[in-house]
Amino acid sequence: MKLRSLTLISVVLLSLGVAVRAADIRPPNVIFFLIDDWGWTDAACFGSKLYETPNIDRLAAEGMKFTNGYAACTVCSPTRAAVMTGKYPARLHLTDWIAGHNRPYAKLKIPAWTMQLPLEETTMAEALKSRGYTTGLFGKWHLGNEPFFPEKQGFDVNVGGCHMGSPGAYFPPYRIPTIQDEQPGEFLSDRLTREAVSFIEANRSRPFYIYFPHYAVHQPIAGKPDVIKKYERKLASGSYTQTNAIYAALVESVDDSVGAVMKKLAELKLDQNTVIILTGDNGGLSGTLNAQGWRQGPTRNDPLRLGKGSAYEGGVRVPLVVKWPGVTKPGSVNATPVISVDYFPTILEMVNAGPAARVDGESIVPLLKGGTKLKRDAIYWHYPHYHPGSATPYSAVREGDWKLIHFFEDDHVELYNLKDDLSEKTDLAKSNAAQADRLRAKLNAWRTEVGAQLPTQNPQYDPAKAWDGDRSAEKAKKKKKE
Repeated sequence: MKLRSLTLISVVLLSLGVAVRAADIRPPNVIFFLIDDWGWTDAACFGSKLYETPNIDRLAAEGMKFTNGYAACTVCSPTRAAVMTGKYPARLHLTDWIAGHNRPYAKLKIPAWTMQLPLEETTMAEALKSRGYTTGLFGKWHLGNEPFFPEKQGFDVNVGGCHMGSPGAYFPPYRIPTIQDEQPGEFLSDRLTREAVSFIEANRSRPFYIYFPHYAVHQPIAGKPDVIKKYERKLASGSYTQTNAIYAALVESVDDSVGAVMKKLAELKLDQNTVIILTGDNGGLSGTLNAQGWRQGPTRNDPLRLGKGSAYEGGVRVPLVVKWPGVTKPGSVNATPVISVDYFPTILEMVNAGPAARVDGESIVPLLKGGTKLKRDAIYWHYPHYHPGSATPYSAVREGDWKLIHFFEDDHVELYNLKDDLSEKTDLAKSNAAQADRLRAKLNAWRTEVGAQLPTQNPQYDPAKAWDGDRSAEKAKKKKKE
């Protein structure tokens, strides 16, 4: 095994005359937390002055914090598919949250994209299950209806995973079909954590993989009354960029969950052989835009521009922490860009399962071992859709410090140097036309290689009604049937 801690154990045993076979060394457990709508500064260790996240901060202190962590999409379902498969959403043709927004009179017509994770794809759970892991999901799935539920995609246990993108409520009744026996007054984050802790206890003697995609901190924003009051008092006593006490309480529920899982691992003496990855599925919801104007969301992503559903950094940059005992240097920080498609090949290498086949991501194991570079030179996004977070159909590429965004409605590009301009205030596309042209050609080549679906001109385009539309394509289909 490549785990230094396990290698050390082997050396000690060999020095005592005990023969050690690779098969006798238990591979590491893996716990993957995916927090919904979690903004880049939605934790104290990532800059928040309001939100209190002592357990997440401790995880970062015990592992590696990545300052350039990215989601594969500005909305949730595509990122989840990328995490599960190691493939870019553009390659999967799963490019919007399921079922997406319907804008029938917008300038562009969106492509006929895929609204489920195909069963033909090999998921992280299937890959690990085939290598002897017990697999469990606790939380949000949002990758298709019942024929495509987690149980069909490699998970032995599923608590909470279904077609839903958000809970009916955070207090019972949750109105989530895959959660039964609800306890009166129990908060949803706590319920999912209780189930995950029970899973750890039941599978302590064998390797396990936990995919823990919290419904938090997605709307409907809710929190425990006493925690909300704590943040109301805190807000009253000072000045903060983030100002929503209820959202702060919801963030704290996630931190409580991380703490409870870490505590159970330590109690069972599994903490030194368990990898923990913690990240988000898209940027924090900073607000929404419609024909009436801008509506402020529950969090802010300053200094990043905008948030969930936008083409800018606030829409895709997310917190990322990895703890790999015996490998990651405690308290280390890495600035290399890492994106959702990287986790599949990374985890396979961590458990010594060999390289992943047919993936777009690259293993970040070299970074976790102290390196500062990967083989690739760029990462990509493709979102041929509309979103009230402000996005119109676009693609983007980041290469080094440079980021180029191609907007399809009028075919213009914007170019930013993120090292000098993290807030993306100064568009350099005209003043550095050669760089913009080069990156645009690179982005075009990538779209061709992955078979990205493109929007087309909409024959029903009506500027006066461009904002009109049902909340989702799913509702539109339902109305058509009726």
